[in-house]
Amino acid sequence: MQPTPTFVLVHGAFANSFSFAPLQAELGLLGHRSAAVDLPGHGFEATYQRAYQAPQDPEGLAAAPGSIRGVTLADNAKHLIGILERAKQNGPVILVAHSRGGITATAAANARPDLIDRIVYVAAWAPVDLEVGAYYAEPEMATVDAASLSLALAGNPAELGLLRVNFRTADPAALAAFKAAFLADGTDEEFLTFLNTFQPDENLDVGTSEDRAQAATWGTIPKTFVRLADDASLPLAMQDRLIREGDALAPDNPYDVRTLTGSHLKWLVDPAPAARVLGELAALTAPATGS
Repeated sequence: MQPTPTFVLVHGAFANSFSFAPLQAELGLLGHRSAAVDLPGHGFEATYQRAYQAPQDPEGLAAAPGSIRGVTLADNAKHLIGILERAKQNGPVILVAHSRGGITATAAANARPDLIDRIVYVAAWAPVDLEVGAYYAEPEMATVDAASLSLALAGNPAELGLLRVNFRTADPAALAAFKAAFLADGTDEEFLTFLNTFQPDENLDVGTSEDRAQAATWGTIPKTFVRLADDASLPLAMQDRLIREGDALAPDNPYDVRTLTGSHLKWLVDPAPAARVLGELAALTAPATGS
């Protein structure tokens, strides 16, 4: 019996493996194996301060150290490569990245393309022409409210060595901005449920020009970009630009492009459509059956 692919799922900023639980349930019910990753400093490695609990202590929250301080993109890529090595022992591997997780997936693909049978970006960063931070100054990102996170920013990132956001804020303006950015098409209950899976701290390193997609390695891997049509956090115009840049870098191996309706997080709240798309990709990636 031929081995079936394993989906390795990489979360975005402030998120963790818990984000993928509904998607993994759908994949499992369709007969697919998956492993959700916690990048360093995420999941049960995250720091949750007493000051973050109610009643909150804003001054304490702004000053408390966090375990993710000093974590680099290289650390993330090394951790992911270790997981890919283990998954590859069981057959083909489909690496699926969301949002900021695409930066780590790209770095891992640059280093070890032999471990990845297909890479899937779901409205995820796949930097080619620029570093990720520079894309935010481009016209395709003009509709993004870059100040939304600052409404609940806790502490000085330069002093803390990390980015800390108080996702447990009760500030109506901050909550409205978060919902508009991440889950405008969800109910208030769905939004607050997802928000409470976020962790307050995120690392600051998004890489350099060396971490952009490289044609000789990344460019050899079959790849899919799943566009999220109503995404306000990574707008469709930017998603399409990343696709064009990737295709120009590896013209003989262009993206397979799929589109799902919904916002940045809707595909994780209502995962059945995404699970079906991933199932189709698993069928393309599975080894051919011998006669």
